[in-house]
Amino acid sequence: MSDTASHDAFFALHHGLPRQGPGSDNTSRRLLLLAGPLPERPRVLDLGCGPGRGALLLAAEAGAQVTAVDLHQPFLDELRRTAEARGLSGAISTLNADMGRLPFPDGSFDLVWAESSAYSIGFDTALERWRRLLAPGGSLVITECEWTAENPSGEARAFWDRHYALRTSAANTSAALAAGYNVLGVYRQPESDWQEYYGPLRARADTADASAPGMAEALAATREELAIRRDHGAEYGYAGYVLRPADARWHTRPETAADIPAVRALNAAAFATADEAGLVDALRGDAGAWLPGLSYVAEAADGSVAAYALVTRCRVGDVPTAALGPVAVAPGHQRGGAGQAVVRAVLDAARVRGERLVLLLGHPSYYPRFGFVPASRYGIRATFEVPDEALMALSLDGSEGVPQGTIHFPEAFGV
Repeated sequence: MSDTASHDAFFALHHGLPRQGPGSDNTSRRLLLLAGPLPERPRVLDLGCGPGRGALLLAAEAGAQVTAVDLHQPFLDELRRTAEARGLSGAISTLNADMGRLPFPDGSFDLVWAESSAYSIGFDTALERWRRLLAPGGSLVITECEWTAENPSGEARAFWDRHYALRTSAANTSAALAAGYNVLGVYRQPESDWQEYYGPLRARADTADASAPGMAEALAATREELAIRRDHGAEYGYAGYVLRPADARWHTRPETAADIPAVRALNAAAFATADEAGLVDALRGDAGAWLPGLSYVAEAADGSVAAYALVTRCRVGDVPTAALGPVAVAPGHQRGGAGQAVVRAVLDAARVRGERLVLLLGHPSYYPRFGFVPASRYGIRATFEVPDEALMALSLDGSEGVPQGTIHFPEAFGV
């Protein structure tokens, strides 16, 4: 069978479907929210747009000027017709181009968007080639299929190794950090996102003409994919990553033994009393609380320690979780981004380590920018009096299945 026949059969099977990969409008909205505030008329690049479900939502709900890119011209034609019908033709332009070789100048977009499409060039390649396209403060939204089981079955591995080598969330996070990004948020897509894609595809496969050139092979591949999802869907899934290039003004890294005096001095200078400096020393001496590699500093241009952030072990009920704090910024560097840089760095390090949930006691006007919400939303409460908005939680892997119950901080916190 010729490659042309196989290509044509594949697209014949997929034409007219609402989606070309797992997703939903609700997931798009969640990812857009994680990307944070956008300019009034954001410039958005939608890569591998397919028939344009995401582009249409971004234009209509975010007021975006969207450039939609795909290699399959009939998808772009369909998008243009739909945009015109919805009165959005002025907000969406289309381009037939290879997403791995884009013609745009550096800094052209406030948001680069890629749902269910980066696999065509590979996650790492996408991270590398698309970073230059982001304007200062811009974000990359990218969804990736990854392992969710610790030990995937041989059947699932054999299938994916033939098509696209999956990695874990920690490995994908590590790749994003190595490419120079911070993780603004992760959203694990629900099973319903798969059904939005596979439901219509299954119905199309059931009525397709298997005698058409290339169609028998396309149907066999589709049915194998559907069967793997049916039998092994708990072992893998899609996750959305919202990424932003790290602030180049600050070099963040794990604390070394040589940093301890500077960290102590910074905490003493940043707070009204020496209590926070003493707290860090006490936590450093608590083997049950200290998490090696999760004590981070941000260096100023002269190599001095400008900011500090610490993640230690706590518990919700009997389940080990993590606690952020203290966070301190040297007086001479406050309101300069050092605090945000070091907090993002230590949270990313916790993600790579495999931590799922981080709790903190902190200022409710500062920490929501990192994705923290009141812990009460997760059914987590304290054993002491604290304003609801000051006890906060962040799901690092984007899952909703976090432990519930009473939080127990390390003894050094004194609460």
